[in-house]
Formats: sequence, C-alpha cells, structure tokens
Amino acid sequence: MNLTQAEPTLPQANVLIVDDVPQNLLAMRAILEGEGLSVLTAESGAQALELLLTHSIAVALLDVNMPEMNGFDLAELMRGSTRTREVPIIFLTASPRDPGRLFLGYDSGAVDFLHKPVEPHVILSKVRIFVEMARQRELLRQNNERLARALALNETMLAVMTHDLRTPLSVISLCAESLELMPPETDRSRIAGRILDSAHRMARMIAQLLDFSKIRSGVLRLEPQAGDLRAVAQEVVEEFRQSAPGVAVELACEGALSGYFDVDRMTQVLSNLTGNAVRHTGDARVSMRLDGRDPARLSAQVRNRGHIDDALLPRLFEPFKGSFHASDGLGLGLYIVDQFVCAHGGAVEAANVDGEVVFTLWIPRELSESRAAPCARAQAPG
Repeated sequence: MNLTQAEPTLPQANVLIVDDVPQNLLAMRAILEGEGLSVLTAESGAQALELLLTHSIAVALLDVNMPEMNGFDLAELMRGSTRTREVPIIFLTASPRDPGRLFLGYDSGAVDFLHKPVEPHVILSKVRIFVEMARQRELLRQNNERLARALALNETMLAVMTHDLRTPLSVISLCAESLELMPPETDRSRIAGRILDSAHRMARMIAQLLDFSKIRSGVLRLEPQAGDLRAVAQEVVEEFRQSAPGVAVELACEGALSGYFDVDRMTQVLSNLTGNAVRHTGDARVSMRLDGRDPARLSAQVRNRGHIDDALLPRLFEPFKGSFHASDGLGLGLYIVDQFVCAHGGAVEAANVDGEVVFTLWIPRELSESRAAPCARAQAPG
C-alpha cells in the first residue's frame, strides 16, 4: 500500500458581473455559471466593492454605464487596492463605438472592451481564459509555498542532524580513544557498553530519518496483515523491561485485539510512545492499556507521570521539535507515530490528565484503502 503525496487543491473560481440592469445579470449568469465556476453579481459599484473585499475574483465584467459609480470609476478603485489590482477587467457597454471611450477603458486597466449584445460563446471563451490563468496562478502560489516549506524543513533537518548526531559520535570517538590508551589488563566492558549504547542511539536516529524521508517523499509503504495488537505490545514492553530495568512498564489488555494492520509499523508506534514515556516519566512507571472491545477499532493508551507545556501541546507531533523544545533525539518519534497511525486511518492525541501525560490512539480494526502522506492532523474521537 503506497502512500502518495497529496496534490495541491484549487478553489472554485469566482467571476464578478456588475450591471445595474437585473435582466442583464440573469442573462450573464445563465451563460457563465457552470461546473467549477461561481458567478457573483452586483447591481452597483458599492455592492461590487463589498464582494471584492470578501471573495477572490478570477475576472470581473463591468458595465460601463451605471449611475453613481460607473464602470471606469470602479476600475480605478480596483486598481488602487493591492487586493484587487491584479483582477482582469472586461468592460461591457451598449454605447456606440467611441475611440475616446475605448482609450479611457484601457487606461483604467481593462484587458478587453466588448459591446452589447455580446455573443455568448465569445464572452464564455474569454472568461474561461482568464479563469484558467487565475487557477494557474493559484497553483503556482501553492507550489511555491510547498517548496518554501520543504526548503525550510530541509534546513532544519540538516541543522538537527549536525547537532544531534554529533553527540553520540563524539562519545564513540572518545571511548575508542580511551580504549586505545588503557592497559590490556583493564576491564573495558564499561566503556564498550557506552560505545554500544551510543551506536544504538545513532542507529535509531538514522532509522527515524529514513522513515521521515519516505513519509515526506510519499514512498512509504504499508504492508497490512492479520495481527494481534496484544502480541505487538507484549514484545514492545518486554524490550523496554530489558533495556530500561529501572522503569516499571505495565501492560493491561481488554477485549479482542486481533485485526488487519501493518504489524511492523504498529510495533514502531507503540515503541516510540513507550520510549517517549520512559524518558520523561516522573515516578519510574509507565502504563500501556489496550482496548479491543469496539468491534470496529483497536485503541491504545500510554501514560506516565509528568506534564507537557501547554504551548507545546499543539505542536507536539511536528517534526524536529528540537528547534523549540529540548530533546535528546531528533524530535521525529512522535511525528512518525502520528503519520503511521494516520496512514492506518486512525488518529492520535496527547493530553495532560491529573498529573500524567496521556497518549491515546485508535486505528480501524481492518486497514482501509491507502491514504495520502504526509497526513493532516486528525481528531481522535471523544
């Protein structure tokens, strides 16, 4: 199951028609309104300005001869505003052809000047051209924003890698130098253990970076299979009981916990949550509770004593949190948890409850179709 990048989405294009004759507005609406195109109408320049303040307009069709504020005056006001100065303007007039009026219209910023009665296919083809141009501009803007975010994220990733990977590498280098200088008869097991711990830490960081790269590039694959979440949790808990003997990791299960999911990814999810709890627990106790009583979904909860800053909670699942939160790792563990759970069609959330940090997640018991990655943040059910 391949998780592909979500494509940019384009909003519905709005066409503004300004004419003081209601019948003309109805006729133009009948010609232009269709799939993907919304027609906004105004019977005066004042009404048109209100619409321009609240809507993004792809092209404006302005009647020249209107009382109080004619089409030329409205065009001048539009050109004077940063919000509307780029809106293409097509003037419509029933007056005889007059070179002076044509010059005034183009001088006011018009891209075209049409005389009534206008052939429906002519106005429709012209409007479609400007609507497509507006859509392409919006697509370009979205792509530029995505590129800017990607560049910023790459810079952050490089900075975090340089900083966080240097620490365990320095430990390995120093310990290796110490081993070289120590007499042969010296007990070297303690230093060898530090080297091994640092190497394992670096391996975990590199694995997280690989997962992060796959998520961001859209090539991460889920391999769903029949599994038992209880067995997954037992394996994770046993691993931490051995690697962190000073922390009591407790497991409680309710209901049937069999399902159809990516066993390896869910193992990583529970391992990341448990590891996070082990590092931050205030009383050397972590509890994991699985709930399979719901026939449609599987739930898990990991708790430890502690408190997450309220300012950090909304950003807890962002990547590279080391830039705004002290961490002994890359700040990718919870991001990966969020993305893997979301890819299964579920959600995860964190909260401070009665002096404890509580992570709660759920996934459907049966994995559905592939989902886009990176996933947007989803709300877990109450």
